[in-house]
Amino acid sequence: MVPLPIEDYALVGDCHTAALVGRDGSIDWLCLPRFDSESTFGALLGTEDHGRWLLAPADDAATATRAYLEDTFVLVTRWTTEEGEVEVTDLMPHGDRRADIVRRVRGIRGTVRMRQELRIRFAYATALPWVRQVAEVGAHALVAAAGPDAIVVRGPRLRARNHAHHSEFDVPAGATVDIVLTWFPAHREPPPPVDVDDRIAATVAWWRDWAGRGRMSGRYRDAVRRSLLVLRALTHEDTGGVVAAATTSLPEQAQGERNWDYRYVWLRDASLTLQALMLHGYEQEARQWRGWLLRAVAGDPADIQIMYGLAGERRLTEFELTSLPGYQGARPVRIGNGAYTQYQGDVFGEMMLALHGARELGLVEDEFSWPLQREILEHVEKVYRRKDRGIWEVRGEERHFTHSRVMLWAAFEYGARGVREHGLDGPVERWERIRDELRDEIERNGFDRGTGSYVQHYGGVAVDAALLQLPQVGYLAPDDPRMLGTVARIEQELLADGLVLRYHTDTGVDGLPGGESPFLACSFWLVEQYARSGRRTDAVRLMDRLIGFCNDVGLLSEEYDTRAGRQMGNVPQALSHLALVRAADAIEWSGPSGTGAHWANGGGPVPQHGE
Repeated sequence: MVPLPIEDYALVGDCHTAALVGRDGSIDWLCLPRFDSESTFGALLGTEDHGRWLLAPADDAATATRAYLEDTFVLVTRWTTEEGEVEVTDLMPHGDRRADIVRRVRGIRGTVRMRQELRIRFAYATALPWVRQVAEVGAHALVAAAGPDAIVVRGPRLRARNHAHHSEFDVPAGATVDIVLTWFPAHREPPPPVDVDDRIAATVAWWRDWAGRGRMSGRYRDAVRRSLLVLRALTHEDTGGVVAAATTSLPEQAQGERNWDYRYVWLRDASLTLQALMLHGYEQEARQWRGWLLRAVAGDPADIQIMYGLAGERRLTEFELTSLPGYQGARPVRIGNGAYTQYQGDVFGEMMLALHGARELGLVEDEFSWPLQREILEHVEKVYRRKDRGIWEVRGEERHFTHSRVMLWAAFEYGARGVREHGLDGPVERWERIRDELRDEIERNGFDRGTGSYVQHYGGVAVDAALLQLPQVGYLAPDDPRMLGTVARIEQELLADGLVLRYHTDTGVDGLPGGESPFLACSFWLVEQYARSGRRTDAVRLMDRLIGFCNDVGLLSEEYDTRAGRQMGNVPQALSHLALVRAADAIEWSGPSGTGAHWANGGGPVPQHGE
């Protein structure tokens, strides 16, 4: 077998980790017990021999439809064969502090023969486990262990064949068969069975309660709701860190080598995340995310990184695996992310913008949060003249990227506004002087008067989709002639079949071989720019097309290959879904049917009373 197209996978998760379930009924990716743990099922980056858990009708001609139970990550797949129909409910129970996967098969019509194939490959398919059958009252249990990891699988008896375990069983109408996989540390005894009825009910109730607390309205409310649910599913329950995606090394282009590990937490997601949560009613989660942010960057500001582990871990050493051959042969497979060592000046602006947005939306500064922001700005005063690697984490030479310079401007702008508008203490005159110095520099070196456009980096003439964020951070108005000129060049030079490329990769600016698919977040940024600059019809047209790229259960990856008509890159991608929410809000508040909300800080709409 080869892995399915990326859009053929659905996600189930427990807010500690997540599994990808294919349309064929196979779980092809699962890391236990955390998002960034080593894989137990790794067929997504290889073949079935790298680990998977298949549960499907024995009839290869069976057809399936699937959907999440409304406002949950409980996946229900209905299988139809000539003999009958069954439903398979897949979920990771929430709230019991265990790592379980529940797969319930329920007979609907006739009798359907099901088959199960379990291939356990711990440690990124480097550890074939020792497996034993365990007698339990009223159930069959299989225990597999290797190194620190162990799982127990309870359900129909599994029998060994060719380093895999198989079973077949009949499910008549009205019958229910439950299969539960549970991870546990190998030095402990297997945990007791779960009450499946209870865990399904509790998990459904939890997801629906969370979704019900949100504020969603307008044309794209369903997509916004699912996107916010994705954000919650990618948020670690204990630490509050939001991983960029649940996967590693899914390529940005077929057979390409831009394959990165996204199971970590990027500081630059803070602004979008905080605004999305706060604007849509999730103050508790926004507070938790701010807490993660402040803990992660605490200490000497000189040690601030662009990204961290789920709990704020700092060492994310990158290496290449040989045990997994890559998604449909795309190599290398990378674990860790070497970009954590880069200096990227834009993250300081994104942090200050995020924390200012939190103040604007009601989160009160405490005795820790503002002093830390002051320390950060004192550090930025020492380093703001440095060149950096930019928002796209280039592995070529450092440059003065215009976007990074604007974000440094934003760091001082929002620090100064904290003093001027919220009564906080700080050297506001000095911050404003540096802010103005940066603006003068940007206008002198980052704007090309010949083309009427901002440029990717000083000394160059190319454009970059990151420039679409300049109005988002309040640097200039969306309809400013300089911004309109920049948008015109992005439309001329970076659109690929109507979607936005990040930049031209064949220039060598990023130090990697050229070639990647259009970036979905950048395309949503263009939707926002259209909506905010009076091009609402264009915004809706592009938004509708982008929403159409969601898979059948509403998930988006990082990029989209329009020629092949398929998703590319890691999945589900938090930034894609966050940019979707922001674009939907821009359209909703832009009229003619919008609410008339005004835009604060250039960073997002401030809801009016009653919204």
